[in-house]
Amino acid sequence: MPIRLAITIALAVGLGAVSPKAQEHGERPQQTFRSAVDVVTIHASVRDGRGRLISGLTSADFEIRDNGQLRPILSLRSDRQSPLSLAILVDMSGSMQIGGKMSMVRQAYGSLLSQLHEDQDEVALFTFDDMLHERQPFTRDLAILKGALSDFEPYGSTSLFDATATAARQLADRSATNKAIIVLTDGTDTSSTMTAREVSGLASSIDVPVYVVATVPSVDERRMREASGPAGSDAADLRDLAEWTGGQFVFASTFGETVVTASTLIGDLRQQYVVAIAAANEREWRRLDVRVRRPSTVVKARSGYFGG
Repeated sequence: MPIRLAITIALAVGLGAVSPKAQEHGERPQQTFRSAVDVVTIHASVRDGRGRLISGLTSADFEIRDNGQLRPILSLRSDRQSPLSLAILVDMSGSMQIGGKMSMVRQAYGSLLSQLHEDQDEVALFTFDDMLHERQPFTRDLAILKGALSDFEPYGSTSLFDATATAARQLADRSATNKAIIVLTDGTDTSSTMTAREVSGLASSIDVPVYVVATVPSVDERRMREASGPAGSDAADLRDLAEWTGGQFVFASTFGETVVTASTLIGDLRQQYVVAIAAANEREWRRLDVRVRRPSTVVKARSGYFGG
């Protein structure tokens, strides 16, 4: 979050086209979140070409561009000790009844909880169908979260993007440094009023990465989803949402994959760099491009912020 905490939240549902791709096509984003900031902080995770997290980087290793302009780095620190604040969103729409998807979601949920630290990390649990339901407010008592999904059965349509936007607004008020949304779903949105790029702009502006775990037990269905590359497809929209916010989109089709996925996602959040740059004065959406001056590195960071 920005350092000067004079924050005005204007997160009206349905506003805003703020993705990098929209910028490339000349679309002017509308403002869904505005902060009065002097300094912008950017959380970034960095992996090498083999997928291993890279430690020991300095400010000289990073290159930050703000609307294409190279910006000096004011400070950099490695944030390994800060507790996590997570909003876990579980898809409870009717499509989750099919093919063992709920069983896979419950496995993924249990794997995530096993990676967290009791009395340090905080979690809120939500389910969603055509609307978002808070099942457990933010708590550091992880024991009460175990088995919390056993009482709910899938029903109704899916408003995944709307649910993610609502959760991002709630996370904006949390005091923890490291925040994230983790969505467990089969990857289909049928009734949201917001789009992937609108939600990505909202979450990115408050530095909340969105991790989407598509629990698809059927190998055939997974292959079909992985091959769905055209823009506007469910998988493409979810992948864009995750990447634009500095998160990740992954499939999980076995119990082993849920364990590895949970370890990877939480590892990303625990081993982040926090980079600070001076904010622009213009009251507009500012596109961020974060790179590391080393070959074959992959950086995950938010796509932009609102200046002014």
